[in-house]
Amino acid sequence: MTKKGYPKKRAVEVAMQHIENLFVQASHIAGQDENLATRYVVAARKIAMKFKLRLPSRLKRRFCNHCYRYLIPGKSLRVRVHQHRLIYYCLHCKHFWRKPLRKSG
Repeated sequence: MTKKGYPKKRAVEVAMQHIENLFVQASHIAGQDENLATRYVVAARKIAMKFKLRLPSRLKRRFCNHCYRYLIPGKSLRVRVHQHRLIYYCLHCKHFWRKPLRKSG
C-alpha cells in the first residue's frame, strides 16, 4: 500500500480478477449448493471492501444487497416488470428493489 492507504495498481487488478473468479465459481456451484455460492459472494465483497473497490453493476445484480445471498432467477429471486421498472424480489429475506427500464426511442 502507498502512503495514503490506497493499494497499488497491480494489487487492485489481482483483486478484481479474484472477485470475478469468485462470482464465476458461485454461478457454477449455485445449482448444487446455495450456501457455498453465498459464501463466495461474501468473500468477494470482503475483498472489494479491503481494496476499496466498487463492484461492477453486472455483479451487484447477482446478489441481494440485504442478506447477500447469491440470486438465481426462479429459485431465490423473483423478477417482474411493472410500470416501466424491473422489480427484483429476494425470496429469502423478502427484500425488493426496483430498477428503471430505459425508454427506447
